[in-house]
Amino acid sequence: MNTIKIHRKNTLMIAHRGLSGLEMENTGLAFVAAGNRSYYGIETDIHRTADGKFILTHDDNLKRVTGIDAVVEELEYDALRQMKLLDLDGSMGREDLRMPSIIEYAGICQKYEKVCVAELKRPMSEEDIQRIIDEFEAVGYLNNVIFISFCFENLVHVRCYRPEVRVQFLFTEYRDEYLAQVKAHQFDVDVYYKTLSRELIERFHREGIAVNCWTVNDPDVAERLVSWGVDFITTNILE
Repeated sequence: MNTIKIHRKNTLMIAHRGLSGLEMENTGLAFVAAGNRSYYGIETDIHRTADGKFILTHDDNLKRVTGIDAVVEELEYDALRQMKLLDLDGSMGREDLRMPSIIEYAGICQKYEKVCVAELKRPMSEEDIQRIIDEFEAVGYLNNVIFISFCFENLVHVRCYRPEVRVQFLFTEYRDEYLAQVKAHQFDVDVYYKTLSRELIERFHREGIAVNCWTVNDPDVAERLVSWGVDFITTNILE
């Protein structure tokens, strides 16, 4: 029960959904496990609830993590908080496996001095994104947050409300128009690792764009990406 160490040179490591290779993803336990290690940042996923609050979980449907066939955004916050999550072995019953709030996540990252890497799930309204940002600001930790999203407009809303906050545009397959778009908005990128090449990383770097990649769990692959100069690696288990 430990991480797999790699030669990471100057590449910064991000714990994917917390240290999800050792503890159930997107829980306080996974965040603390990452906090106690050398990770630069701790990644999580933010969903809006039916009553306009926010909860941390990855999937749109909770079947995989709770055993209950239910859509996150159709349930109210208090009901979601009452749900127990399955452990990594599929067992149920631990009282400490619950979906966290933004405040709890930010507090753990602050305590362990880790950067928050917060994915905005699904398209969100400008008002919702402002309220998410305000929650991080309430903890006094907004300067240590990177917002990521597959939805480009979500990141535009972040930029409009807080221009100084770091953002990374998530994508799986590269399109030529992405380079101009992220450069125009001063976004960095977070790319599916199989899409990356040394040449693509260098192309982004020439434009002053930092490159994160997801989700790398093979140490040989990670060290190849390090040799290519990738800035961040998001991983379940590597350190």
